[in-house]
Order: sequence, then C-alpha cells, then structure tokens
Amino acid sequence: MKLHEKDRGEDKESDSAKKKLDWSCSLLVASLAGAFGSSFLYGYNLSVVNAPTPYIKAFYNESWQRRHEHPIDPDTLTLLWSVTVSIFAIGGLVGTLMVKMIGKVLGSGVEATWEGRGETQCRRRLTRLGPEQGELIQVQVGRKHTLLANNGFAISAALLMACSLQAGVFEMLIVGRFIMGINGGIALSVLPMYLSEISPKQIRGSLGQVTAIFICIGVFTGQLLGLPELLGKESTWPYLFGVIAVPAVVQLLSLPFLPDSPCYLLLEKHNEARAVKAFQTFLGKADISREVEEVLADSRVQRNIRLVSMLELLRAPYVRYQVVTVIVTMACYQLCGLNAIWFYTNSIFGNAGIPPANIPYVTLSTGGIETLAAIFSGLVIERLGRRPLLIGGFGLMALFFGTLTITLTLQDRAPWIPYLSIVCILAIIASFCSGPGGIPFILTGEFFQQSQRPAAFIIAGTVNWLSNFAVGLLFPFIQKSLDTYCFLVFATICTTGATYLYFVLPETKNRTHAEISQAFSKRNKAYPPEEKIDSAVIDDKTNGRPEQDSSSTLDNYVKNRIV
Repeated sequence: MKLHEKDRGEDKESDSAKKKLDWSCSLLVASLAGAFGSSFLYGYNLSVVNAPTPYIKAFYNESWQRRHEHPIDPDTLTLLWSVTVSIFAIGGLVGTLMVKMIGKVLGSGVEATWEGRGETQCRRRLTRLGPEQGELIQVQVGRKHTLLANNGFAISAALLMACSLQAGVFEMLIVGRFIMGINGGIALSVLPMYLSEISPKQIRGSLGQVTAIFICIGVFTGQLLGLPELLGKESTWPYLFGVIAVPAVVQLLSLPFLPDSPCYLLLEKHNEARAVKAFQTFLGKADISREVEEVLADSRVQRNIRLVSMLELLRAPYVRYQVVTVIVTMACYQLCGLNAIWFYTNSIFGNAGIPPANIPYVTLSTGGIETLAAIFSGLVIERLGRRPLLIGGFGLMALFFGTLTITLTLQDRAPWIPYLSIVCILAIIASFCSGPGGIPFILTGEFFQQSQRPAAFIIAGTVNWLSNFAVGLLFPFIQKSLDTYCFLVFATICTTGATYLYFVLPETKNRTHAEISQAFSKRNKAYPPEEKIDSAVIDDKTNGRPEQDSSSTLDNYVKNRIV
C-alpha cells in the first residue's frame, strides 16, 4: 500500500516536472516575440484610430482646403473616414492571400545558399525527394522567416502614417492603414501556424492562446496611449501610429536567434539534424525521443506529399467537416457582434451618468476585461478543453445579447437599468475572449496535417477578413433599421454557431493529428488516399539498394534513445 502511494507521488512529481519542462525559455521567447510583433499589432490597429478621430478628420479637412481652396464636403469626409477604417480589412484579405507568394519570393534565394554547400549534393538530395518535393523545397521558406519579412510592412506603414501630418498628405495615412492590414493578414495566418508547430501537444492550447492574449493587449494599449494625457492630443496623434514600428523592431532583433518550426524542418525541408536541434531548443531537454516519434508518424505518411492548394483542400472529401468547422468558427468569430458592442459603448456609459470627459477612462475597463479573460482562457484551456470554452463562450454571448436588448429597450424605465447594460457589455466581452476569441486559430492548426495547414490558414484568414468587412459594411444599416434589436441578430448567429459546434466539434485536447482525423472520419465518410511510393525508393529497390527513409537520422536517434 505504501509502495503504491509512493509510486503515485513519484508519478505526480514526474508529471509536474514534465509540465515545467514543456515551458522552456526558448519556447516562451519565441511565443512572446512572435506575438508581440504580430497579433499585438493587429489588436493595436483595431483600437488606435478611435481616440484621434476628430483630429484626423480635421487634418483631412485642412489638407483638402489647402488643395482645392474650399472646405471638404461632409459626405466626402465621411467617405474618406470610412475608407480609412475599412481599408484595414481589405489589406488583411490581401495579406492572407499573399502568404504563399511571400514564401515563394523569399525561397528564391535558397538556390544561392545551396550553391555554397555544393550543387551536386543538393541536386542529389532533390532527386531523392522526387520532383514535386524538390520544387517545394526550392521555393518555400519557414514560418519564422515569413514573420520576419512581414515586419517590413509594419515599419513602412508606421513611417507613412507618422509622417502624414508633417507632409500634409492624408493619402499617406490611408495607404499606411492598407499596408498594416496586409501585415495583419499575414500575421494571423502564419503566427498561429508557427505556435502550433513549435509547442508540445500538452500545452498546444495554452500556447495557441498567446495569439488572442496579445490581440487583447494590443487593443488595451491602443486605448491607453490614446488618452489625452499620453498621445491622444492634436499635436501628438501621429506618434500613435509611429509606435507601430517598436514591436516590429523588437521581433526583428529577437526572432532570428530562434530556430524554425521542427515540423517544418522535418516534413517540408527534410533537414533531420536541424529538426532535432530545434526540438531540443524549444523543449529545453536533450531526450526528445517521444516528441520525435510523434512527428515521425506524420513524416512517414507525408514525406511524398506536396503542399495542398486551397482549391484542393476545399474539394478533398476526407477533410470536408474540418474545413466546414473552420469556416463556421471563423465566420462566427467576426459575425458574433463584438464589433457592434463598441458602437454602443459610449452611449451606454453616458446614459449611466458617466461624464463624457471620463468615458475614455471607463472604456479602458473593456480592454482590461478582454485581456484578463484571454489570460484566464490560456490558463484553463488544457484542463477544460477547446470544446466547452468555445461552445460555452458563444452560448453565454447569446444569453447576454438577449439581456442587453431588454435593458437597452427599458433603459428609461429605471435609473439602475443602464448599469445593468454596462454589466452585460462586460460579460459579452469576457465570454468572447474566454473562448471564441482565440480557439478558432488553435483549431485550424490542429485539424490539418503539415501539407494542408498553409491552405487551411489561407481559407480561415479569407473568411475572417471577409466577415470583418461585411460587419463594417452592413452593421450601420442593421443598426439603423433595427435599433437596439440589432443585437438579436448577433444572438441568433452565436446560438447557431454553438449548436453546430455542439454536434460536430470533437475535443482536440492532447490529441495528435491522426486521432483528430479519426474523430472526423465518421462524419466525412471518407479516408485519405493511400500514399504513392516514392520513385526514388522504387529505384533503390530495383537496383538492389536498401530503402532509406527520408527521416532515417531521426529514426536512428529514436532507436538509440529508447530502451
């Protein structure tokens, strides 16, 4: 009995030790540096335009009057401001569709590097991998290098927008917003993929929530710096946009010292030595045999697979429900009505008796609630799982949207009702950030294998930005026709999304890709096609040479490490 208790105590100690090892210093630095220069900027640009709105409109009017010698028409000013705000979403869509092209452009320099290593050896390597994979390796680069190149968009946009007032050219601000949209589209496609591939499956959800946490921190920082005491003044508002260059420079200085994704290095680059080193760096330990074996299971299946295109992924029957689930979660992520909350925040705070001068400070509470809820989700996601947080988040949002509709309709009946509206707003924000705010990005990385993941993130990003643009375009008309009842539309969307996920979404916590695919296979009623035998392997067998696996180095490593 005592021996059993002792064994259990040792098991608990070993489990806690493993959890501590999972969070290595390199893993923390990679996630923080990657998110600070990517998703933080996305959140920051969502909120940074709110505080200086009157000063920017005055700048537009002055520039217009200087050129045309008459004040700008109010309708034209409204149009220019709408373009300034909404062009960020258009740039995000363009950036999402540019991810693959950027990988090819950056990859064009790989041949020059290979020439230094020996052209004969490289060509022999390409022959072993087959023509399709050889072409893939020549033209694709890793997630880390794409994130680093993306900083060029952020720095150029920051310079354009920060110098627009001094140059007296308002078009520089609009173009800068478009370029920042491109930066956001690339970041939200590549960063979740990078975090998913460098994290152990035991903390994959918690690390994936870093994307959502830094979006919330970015929103809060934009609100904070926009206060009149800081940069939200007529003379200093351009510096609000110049700040964008700081996270980009920090990422440029820190991320190059970290390795690329081990899965990318093994399954796409077929560089076993660098993959082992990357595993050891991110996991903070020398014995990586268990993690290597899990990746090898995919490596043996995928070694002869090229990257799947977006159309091929949409047509593949064996991932049909994975694709549909990603589309549903991403559409609900934008269409759930959180953007509409910001439209009513100031009026609700004003009706509650808060002086107009104090409303910007009270609005900071919404950014604080966002950040705390996202951190809470990151702490509990590996205990509760993705499914309860996502379904529960949408369900609670629907409940509070219904309550908010009632309180807004009856807000003149009693003095305490506007305060109840404030509680509903904060509850909606907390419900969103505790689940739907970050889990859709995690699921996209978990549903698909290495060759399908880039196309899956392009599909998810396209749905995300199109839905974002649709909300910005249609919400004014919905609000004008339905007034406070517009929130019932968003309650319906949240209820529909929660219902679909309840019946379709399996739990993905601590599951490998093979296990998740197996959970979906009954609904898809189709299985992945059998892999074709590598032509190089056939040649080897024909010539009497023994077959060599593309991951032989890792196989030998595992055999040597496991007793």
